[in-house]
Amino acid sequence: MEESLRSLILTEFPHEEVDIRTYSPAALAFMGDAVYSLVIRTILVSKGNRQVEKLHNETTFYVRAEQQAEIGMAVYDLMTEEEKKIYRRGRNSNPYHHAKSASMEEYLQATALEALCGYLYLQDREERLIELLREGISRTDKKGKLGARKPERETEYE
Repeated sequence: MEESLRSLILTEFPHEEVDIRTYSPAALAFMGDAVYSLVIRTILVSKGNRQVEKLHNETTFYVRAEQQAEIGMAVYDLMTEEEKKIYRRGRNSNPYHHAKSASMEEYLQATALEALCGYLYLQDREERLIELLREGISRTDKKGKLGARKPERETEYE
């Protein structure tokens, strides 16, 4: 079995073992924001070489709070109880600010998805993370640029 990126990083850099269940929703979302962005950037770059400005503009569309909120809400029904608990903690967090381009509700829903992404990443559960993001993207991608596989069953989101 291949080591996860997280495991490789922690092998090379000193760290203390910490129970991630003690992390605040903001800390989970901090990590999840980077993980989610990496997933989106990986998908877009894998579609071929193009100008960085075009890559940036496409990335910006998918990492904005409104899009993240849609993805999170689209897959809430697929989450386990444990995942829903983390998601709700993120949504119920008390941020000091929110994106100017999003409502507070969208921002909190986006934070919830980011918290879940961070939690799954920190648990080395990348397959589950990708499964949820793939499904969420396939249910919500109006632009159709990410090319996520369509769900096998029909849903109300199609």
